[in-house]
Amino acid sequence: MNFPILSSLILLPTIGSLFLFFSKDKPNNNQTIKYVALFTSIVNFLISVYLWYQFDPTTSDFQFVEDRQWIKGFINYKVGIDGISILFIVLTTFITPLCILSVNNTVKNRLRDFLIAILIMESFMIGVFCALDLVIFYLFFEAGLIPMFLIIGIWGGPRRVYSAFKFFLYTLLGSVLMLVAIISIYWINGTTDVVKLYELGIDTKYQNLLWLAFFSSFAVKTPMWPVHTWLPDAHVEAPTAGSVLLAAILLKMAGYGFIRFSLGLFPEASEIFTPLIYTLSVIAIIFTSLIALIQEDMKKLIAYSSVAHMGFVTLGIFTIQQQGIEGSIIQMISHGLVSAALFLCVGVVYDRMHSRLISTYGGIVTLVPKYTVLFMIFTLAALGLPGTSGFIGEFLILMGAFKDNFLVAVLASLGVILGAAYMLWLYKRVVFGKLINEELKKLTDLNKSEIVILISLAIPTLFFGFYPEPLMNTIEVSVKNLIDMYNFNIN
Repeated sequence: MNFPILSSLILLPTIGSLFLFFSKDKPNNNQTIKYVALFTSIVNFLISVYLWYQFDPTTSDFQFVEDRQWIKGFINYKVGIDGISILFIVLTTFITPLCILSVNNTVKNRLRDFLIAILIMESFMIGVFCALDLVIFYLFFEAGLIPMFLIIGIWGGPRRVYSAFKFFLYTLLGSVLMLVAIISIYWINGTTDVVKLYELGIDTKYQNLLWLAFFSSFAVKTPMWPVHTWLPDAHVEAPTAGSVLLAAILLKMAGYGFIRFSLGLFPEASEIFTPLIYTLSVIAIIFTSLIALIQEDMKKLIAYSSVAHMGFVTLGIFTIQQQGIEGSIIQMISHGLVSAALFLCVGVVYDRMHSRLISTYGGIVTLVPKYTVLFMIFTLAALGLPGTSGFIGEFLILMGAFKDNFLVAVLASLGVILGAAYMLWLYKRVVFGKLINEELKKLTDLNKSEIVILISLAIPTLFFGFYPEPLMNTIEVSVKNLIDMYNFNIN
């Protein structure tokens, strides 16, 4: 394909944000502003679907590669995709228009600026999944912090400034070490081109330190225990659309980084540090699930469940088994859909009652039947019920873990039980029981835009639960090649 389709995907949201920037920010202009943003994001989604359609899953080579000189003799603007990255691009472009649709009830002031931040962030997130040069990856990876910092800090809740700075400082601190590692890789190998680094390999004597430097960034962004404390604060204070983007896409950038760089560039170090990852992942799965059980705030409960689910992801990645890595990718895609839907479900009742406390609710099943049915689907998907996408990912991860380490797999399986406990308890307390709070009688069911958003998320959640073949076929060859390359370098 001669057309630069990846650059178009990266640039189109930014071009859309420029149109918004030069439009007038007036209340009577809000509908036009929203339509421009929505049109831009939907066109980008359709381009990404066409990209997936054109993608050849029978080869592990990078496809649609664009390679242009940026800084002479040092950095090239190089982008391309394989079976691992294409799914994350489609997920990003799918979630963004739903976030823009969701601002109807949530963002009351400076709508234009909010939508500009979302579109620019979409550009950066797509750039992360396309980048085939370490410097380009780093620039996109870090640039995504800025719009999210603004989304939390300007449109967030009462403690928004504290949460925004905590989010920014945590993630920036880890990434400084990654920048030092990238400079070191250029000094050692004379290139930051990912494809060339795969071919050349990195000297074993440097791998441990470089792996730890990358780990410091990815562990915070995932987030892994014990550097996860910024996430609940960020979620609680962020507006609904901000929480959706944070949970659905931003956390996946670190999981993708573990697969692409930690395993791909530093196989010997990954082998050495696998017990560390197993330990931290199991602690995250069990410990944060127990914390989720005692939460009174719905958003905090779902935020802690995200940490537990990402614990499954890191566990699966470092099993270095076909099922484990495939399961991790599918778990990330599933979590992107389900966590986005759960945060939107919380946003629906918060917009009406202005409370996220579980104790505010109870007995709403007869008042809002459409809401309770859709909320139930996503609750069951979050706990990994067979027939939902959540089951496929967790099942494959545990299969990979059982092959590699029986004890770790058994301990991780406890997370499945605890996940069912906190999600079902949340649903029971919010939806069933006696209607004690008289204010709840004013509660209205889902409006048209909310139904469109939640059904748009429910359809792929159920479809991929029953028929995961399109996802499996896309990633299978690329994952097999990654494992073969890893084993070759180890042996």
